[in-house]
Amino acid sequence: GLLNSVQSILTNVNNLEGELLLCEASTVYKYIQEDGSNRGTYGKLVCTNFKIAFLDDNSEPQFENKIVGENDITLQCVDQIYGVYDEKKKLLTGQLRKYPEKLIIYCKDLRVFHFCLRYTKEEEVKRIVSGIVHHSQTPKLLKRLFLFSYASAAPNNTDGRNQTVMFETLEDWRGELERTKGNAKYKAVTTNEGYRVSEKLPLYFVVPICVSEESILKYEGRGIPIWCWSCHNGAALLKMSAFPKEQDDSSSQMQKAFLDGIYKTISKPPYELLKTDDLSSSLPSLQDIQTAYTKFKQLFLIDNSTDFWATDVKWFSLLESTNWLEIIRRVLKKAIEVVECLERQHTNVLLIEESATDLCCVISSLVQVMMDSYSRTKSGFQSLIQKEWVIGGHGFLDRCNHLHRSDKEEAPVFLLLLNCVWQLVQQYPPAFEFTETYLTVLSDSLYVPIFSTFFFNSQHQKDTNMSGESLNTQSSPFRFLTVWDWSVQFDPKAQAFLNNPLYADKPKPDKSHRKTARFKHQRQLSLPLTQTKSSTKRGFFREETDHLIKNILGKRIGKFINSSDEPPNSFREFYDSWHSKPVDYHGLLLPCIDGPEIKVWAQRYLRWIPEAQLHGGGTIATAANILDLMEEVQSLQVKMDEEHSQAISGDLHSVPVLRNSARLSSLFPFALLQRQSIKPALPTSTWKDLEDEDDLVNRDDEFVDLSGDIL
Repeated sequence: GLLNSVQSILTNVNNLEGELLLCEASTVYKYIQEDGSNRGTYGKLVCTNFKIAFLDDNSEPQFENKIVGENDITLQCVDQIYGVYDEKKKLLTGQLRKYPEKLIIYCKDLRVFHFCLRYTKEEEVKRIVSGIVHHSQTPKLLKRLFLFSYASAAPNNTDGRNQTVMFETLEDWRGELERTKGNAKYKAVTTNEGYRVSEKLPLYFVVPICVSEESILKYEGRGIPIWCWSCHNGAALLKMSAFPKEQDDSSSQMQKAFLDGIYKTISKPPYELLKTDDLSSSLPSLQDIQTAYTKFKQLFLIDNSTDFWATDVKWFSLLESTNWLEIIRRVLKKAIEVVECLERQHTNVLLIEESATDLCCVISSLVQVMMDSYSRTKSGFQSLIQKEWVIGGHGFLDRCNHLHRSDKEEAPVFLLLLNCVWQLVQQYPPAFEFTETYLTVLSDSLYVPIFSTFFFNSQHQKDTNMSGESLNTQSSPFRFLTVWDWSVQFDPKAQAFLNNPLYADKPKPDKSHRKTARFKHQRQLSLPLTQTKSSTKRGFFREETDHLIKNILGKRIGKFINSSDEPPNSFREFYDSWHSKPVDYHGLLLPCIDGPEIKVWAQRYLRWIPEAQLHGGGTIATAANILDLMEEVQSLQVKMDEEHSQAISGDLHSVPVLRNSARLSSLFPFALLQRQSIKPALPTSTWKDLEDEDDLVNRDDEFVDLSGDIL
C-alpha cells in the first residue's frame, strides 16, 4: 500500500529519471500573491533529490519549461528560506527546534513562494521543513548533485551539439583560429594532455607560436599569454593568470625575468605592440560584485504589495545605493577601452587576473560580442560561452556556490556578463539573433542540475568525474547533457521565444543594397549630463507610485557627472565618433554607457511582480504586433508565389502566434495576466509629508520629467 501511494505521488510530481521523493506534506496552502487577501490554493508540497514542488491542479503555463514547472524550485535555485513564527520572519538554516506556521522560499531566479502550514499535520510539517532546509541549504558532496543521478539513469538520446562549438577537441580550437585568421601567429597546443601542465587549464588551448613547451610547463601555465580571439586587423586579445602577489624575493625575481622574456618575444614582429591590463586593479573586486548584487536582488524579492509600494517611493535612491548598475557601467567601459586598443590602435591586449577565469571571461566575452557579429548569433554566442567560460575554466561550482561549501567564493560573475550583454541587446535589438528571453532563460539554467554546463569548476573536474562508479564493473561513463540543447527544456513553440524575428540579416555585398540595409541609429532620450538644476516640474515624482517609474529603470545621473574617472580624451573621442555614425548591425557595436543609458534588466528582475506589469505593454506586446505583421506578409508571399510555398510555409512555424497582444503584459511569457494587482490608496498624510519635504527630492535623486520617454 505504501509503495503504491509513493508511486502515485511520483506520477503526479512529473519526475525525471533518477529523481527520488524524499519527503512530502499534504494540505499545504500556497498563497497566490501576498496582497493581504490570503487568496491561494491547497496542494501537496514535496521535496525530491532534484526539486521542491507544489502540486495542485492549475492551468498550463504559456511558456512551459519541460524540466522545471512554474511551481517547481530546483534545490540549487533556493536562495534563502524563512519561517514565520507569530508574524515574525526568521531565517532557517540547519537544525530547527521549533517549526514555523508559514514557510517563505526566496529563489535565485527571484520568485518568492509563501506556504502556509497551519492546516498540515505536525509530523508532516517537521519532515517537510527540515527536509527542505537540509537538502537545499547544507553543504553537499559533488557526487551527490542530482546531475549524477540523472546522468546515470537518463537515456542519452539527444544530440545537443546543434552547431555550438564545444572546444573539447584540438580541431575545435584550430577551427576558431582559422575562422578569426589568427593561425599565422598563434598555435593550438597539446602540452596539457593528461593535465600534465595544470588541472586548471583546459586540455587544449592556443598560445603565440613563439612560446615554447618548456615555458608553458615551467610555472604550471602561469605567466603564459593564452589566446582568446583575433581581430580582423591581426591584433589579438590574450589572457594570462598572474603570479601570486606574496612571494619571496628570489622566486619573484625569477618570475619577473621569465615574464620579461615572454613579453619580449611577443612584442616583436610579426606581433603587434602589447598593452597589458591587470583587471584586479582596474575593475571592482569579486567581493564588491557579490555585495552589490546581494543588495540589488533584495529590491526584487518582495513579500507583498505593501512592500512593493513602500519601496517604490524610494526606488531611485535604493537602486543607486546598490552600486550594481555602476559596476555594469564600469565593466562595459573597460570592454570599450579594450576594443579601442584592438580596433583603432592595432595593439594586442593582454588581460591579467589571478586565475584568468573570472573578470577575464567577462571582458573577453564582451569584447567579442561587440566586435564579432558571429558572437551575436545564437550558436556563436553559445560557442563563445563554451570557449571562454566552460572550457576556459570559470569556477561555476564555487561562484554559484552550488554545493554550499563556501560563501566566501560566491560571486555572480556569469550573471554580470549576461546583464552586460542584455544592455547591448536592448540598445541594438536587430544586431542579435537571440532575444532577452533567451538571456533570461539562460540565467535560469544556471540552477538546473541536469546539464553539466554550469556545474563544474574546470574541464579537468568534469573529466575526472565522468566515470560512473556503480556497483557493476562495466560501469559506463556518465552521459551529461549540455544546456545548449534547448529541446530538453522547451518544445518548438516555446523555443520560438528565444529567436529574434527582427534580427537584421547580413546585408548583401551589392552596393545599392548596402545603403538601405544600414539602419539609422535610434538614440534614446536620456537625462541631460549637465550640472544644471533639474527641471522644477516634479509632477513625475509626485505620481510615482504609478508603476511606470519602475519601468524607466534608468540610473540617476549625479554619480556620473561627478565621477572622477571621466574617461581620457582618446577614449571619449573614439566613443563619441562611433556614436555619431549610423550603426552597422554586423560591424562594431559600442554600448551607450552614459549614466541613464544603463538600465535594469526588467524582464529578469521584475517578471514575478504583478505590480510592475504593463497590461498590453512592454517589449513583448511590440514583438507580438510585429510577429502578426510578419505572419501576414509571409502568407501573402505564399499566395503570390506558389512554387516556393514549401520553403516559405516551413518558416511560418518558427513564429509563435501571439494573438491579441492587448491581453499580454510586459511580464509575458513568464507570468500571465491572471494576477491583477490593485494599487493601494496611500494615506494622504504620506503624500503630504513628501510634498512638504522638498529636500527629499534634492537629497535622494535629481528627478527630471521623463514622461515622454517612459516606454
